[in-house]
Amino acid sequence: MARIHIKNLRLRTFIGFNDEERRKRQDVVVNVWIEYDAGPAAQGDLVDEALDYKRITKEIIAHVEDNRFLLLEKLVNDLVDIVMAHRPAQQATVEVDKPHALRFSDSVSLTLSKSRED
Repeated sequence: MARIHIKNLRLRTFIGFNDEERRKRQDVVVNVWIEYDAGPAAQGDLVDEALDYKRITKEIIAHVEDNRFLLLEKLVNDLVDIVMAHRPAQQATVEVDKPHALRFSDSVSLTLSKSRED
């Protein structure tokens, strides 16, 4: 198994349930880890056998920027589902950080994983 890491994807979205959060976009930082069998792609240098992480990233960006979320849990779950919709993905882990969510803290993050076995 190979692991692809989409690292520190910085996006803006509406997230939260208090009035200010619902009026103003906030920064979120997305990290995605995807495990898949890269053997055929690696051995044959075959593009069609590789996981299309560029496409997955575009889908994540569109989903985050075009929607509103009350809870971090909903956002993270949606992003894991986007990754797992791609058949080569055997396991996905998504972490979303919400910078400045709490006073005196750099960020609050939530991480969720799913696999084909689930």
